[in-house]
Amino acid sequence: MSAEKTTEPDEVLTDDELQAAAAPEQSIEEDDKPRKRTVVVAEDESVNRMDLVAMLEDSGYEVVGEAANGEEAVELTRKFRPSVVCMDVKMPRMDGIEAAGIICDENIAPVVMLTAFSQSDLVKKATGAGAMAYVTKPYEESKLLPALEVAMGRFAEINDLLDNVERSESRLHETEEQLKKAEEQLKKAEETLEERKLVDRAKGLLMDKADFSEQGAFRWIQKTSMDQRIPKKRLAMAIIAKYGDQKSEAEDER
Repeated sequence: MSAEKTTEPDEVLTDDELQAAAAPEQSIEEDDKPRKRTVVVAEDESVNRMDLVAMLEDSGYEVVGEAANGEEAVELTRKFRPSVVCMDVKMPRMDGIEAAGIICDENIAPVVMLTAFSQSDLVKKATGAGAMAYVTKPYEESKLLPALEVAMGRFAEINDLLDNVERSESRLHETEEQLKKAEEQLKKAEETLEERKLVDRAKGLLMDKADFSEQGAFRWIQKTSMDQRIPKKRLAMAIIAKYGDQKSEAEDER
């Protein structure tokens, strides 16, 4: 009886290898999921800040940073670049209006101002600093969430406009460069045409006054220009000046 062939058992993958093999599929699935909108919350009163954070998280937002003053708010916004910033107006070290002005000047994120005051001058200062929306305390979902949506929508529109302006400016710059090149080419063509006319005239004078053949006159101009390092245009003008004057003198004697 022939010995039965034995086969080696299939190699068994370790747990780490199994996880690594499954990782790409997991990452694809994660990419397909809509990303949460992120928020930086700036409120100096801790109780109000906790309530605001809880309201935002319950509404599907991800709070990526919490600040107790304007300086912290600016630093966290620069670090996390959130979808939106909820900024209290009255805060220590740097008030919300000044912090909002810095964030908006750097075009990092839209800012929604939060305050217990509703004076018109404060609203003007906030909007003047670049705030996209304004909500008064106490915070309510019915007021806050629409304000966040409005702020993010306005911010996106403004950035779309800025992108369009940049693209338009870029196209304008490209057009100006193309026009400049076209003008340079036209100028060069005109100079070439002028040179050709002068050379043809000089060639004719050499044929008439110095008994050159047409080919010989052209070769003499070409060789003299190269040997003496004189531009053909300048050489042609010199020939025209010399023999052209002779023609004029002969006409004057008549």
